Amino acid sequence: MIFSSKAEYGVRLMVELGRQRPEQPTSLKAIADAEGLPLAYLEQVVAKLRRAGLVMSARGAHGGYWLSRPAEEIAMDEVVQALEGSIAPMECFVHDNTERVLCSHQPDAGRGCATKLLWTRVQGGIIRSLQNTTLAELVQFAGRHGPEPVSVVERVPAAEPVASAFRAA
Repeated sequence: MIFSSKAEYGVRLMVELGRQRPEQPTSLKAIADAEGLPLAYLEQVVAKLRRAGLVMSARGAHGGYWLSRPAEEIAMDEVVQALEGSIAPMECFVHDNTERVLCSHQPDAGRGCATKLLWTRVQGGIIRSLQNTTLAELVQFAGRHGPEPVSVVERVPAAEPVASAFRAA
């Protein structure tokens, strides 16, 4: 299963926010620069994370982003689902309101899809891995293996327009 760059960038953004002190919002530009990610794309990603209630934001000269709750309380399935939608290993999987896995292939005289068991297990394994991984674990791992967290919080000058992510919400 391949996740999109939206999920990759979103997880990287969340890890960077998890490395920051919540009382000091972090600018998206500082994160984009530190992670080498495109700012315009991060604005779209952070808007989805805000709508999902995973991050909070403040406007203005001392504005920026921070986690909505402690990293220990954020499971990665929440992050990935906020960015990717339903996690399905095959295009033929369709989720209804009951969260059951359905096969969208044409009915085959009641026999069911021969590969449904395999793809259901694959999907379950991916979801369990994401549910069992917290943002705090990734932050801790990044602290041991990654670059230093963003140390200088960039402030948005008063005359500069507000980022599009703020207007979208």
